[in-house]
Amino acid sequence: MPDLTTLRDDTPGTHQVMHFNNAGAALQPSAVLNAVTAHLHNEALWGGYEAAALASAPLDAVYRSIARLLNAHPQEIAVVENATRAWDMAFYALPLQPGEVILTSSNEYVGNYIPYLQLQRQRGIEIQVLADDHNGQVSLSALAERLAQPGVALVSLPLLATDGGPLQPVREIGALCRAAGVTFLLDACQGVGQLPLDVREIGCHILTATSRKYLRGPRGMGFLYIEKGLCEQLEPPFLDLHAATLVGPAQFDIRSDARRFEAWECNVAAKLGLGAAVDYALEVDVERIWERIQQLAGYLRRELSGIAGVQGEDAGVCTSGIVTFTLDACSPLRVKQVLAQASKPINVSVTRGRTGPERVRASVHAYNTEAEIDALVAAVRGITAV
Repeated sequence: MPDLTTLRDDTPGTHQVMHFNNAGAALQPSAVLNAVTAHLHNEALWGGYEAAALASAPLDAVYRSIARLLNAHPQEIAVVENATRAWDMAFYALPLQPGEVILTSSNEYVGNYIPYLQLQRQRGIEIQVLADDHNGQVSLSALAERLAQPGVALVSLPLLATDGGPLQPVREIGALCRAAGVTFLLDACQGVGQLPLDVREIGCHILTATSRKYLRGPRGMGFLYIEKGLCEQLEPPFLDLHAATLVGPAQFDIRSDARRFEAWECNVAAKLGLGAAVDYALEVDVERIWERIQQLAGYLRRELSGIAGVQGEDAGVCTSGIVTFTLDACSPLRVKQVLAQASKPINVSVTRGRTGPERVRASVHAYNTEAEIDALVAAVRGITAV
């Protein structure tokens, strides 16, 4: 991994703010900024279609880069407008039938839970929330017991909740799903770019992720991995002339690869920016990024634990770079506002899970420094002293 000075020099925003909102949208490296702006410049000079044609080779390379990041095949990757669209396109394509069961976790993202409820109303599916073990992770014994019973069609959960908490034991979950012949859909929005992800090791059939969070790409871009054998069985909820070909007056053929889940029109500049973000993460080395994030998050948790009136809210065998906490005497929103007013602004966010209370979320990345954490901790200490 490049040294910290290089990482920060590659990240112009570090000179403007102390950014602890990487779980929302991380600071982009210059490589991403350059890729996006260069293409927008070409669109302005040559036209949108013409600029895209000139970028055909780099656009194809985006799929190879994402596949390398996940240990997948390029034909198993679709690039779409955002992670929500990626998740929706896969989920709504699944042929879930009345009475079939979706198993999810207690920390499922609200944006995913709403589609469960919609299909419960439309198709009569059932939703069952798996119990947590004593560490706050999905109970593997509860999952195994339920999979041994009939009716389960899908296991769908986030690798890591938007409000932090433990990393789920996804390899063990994947193995149980494979053994039971049940599809496993993994929402990896908070994981991609933060820690190494290998879809072959995990055993998931579908994985969705975003560009803007730990991967450090542009907003409005996400991607979908779908295992080749499953992809060929699923018809996307809607099609266009990119996803399918008209072969007769009343006949069309759907393309065989994961790009059947894409649309013809897309933000080409953002797509190239996503590719640049993936290439940058691979160059830096995601394994080393993960080591650095764990070090910084551990340091932040220890420092916050020494402040009276501050409660750490994270649990689990393995925690991530998302650090959540509350203050006895100040609301999370007020904490965010006060930190943003520092002489060098400190960016945090307010988060809330599907069932829990609001929390302050301070999410670290490899380009953050111990000195920035010290400044954040001192500012929180100052809030508690008022």
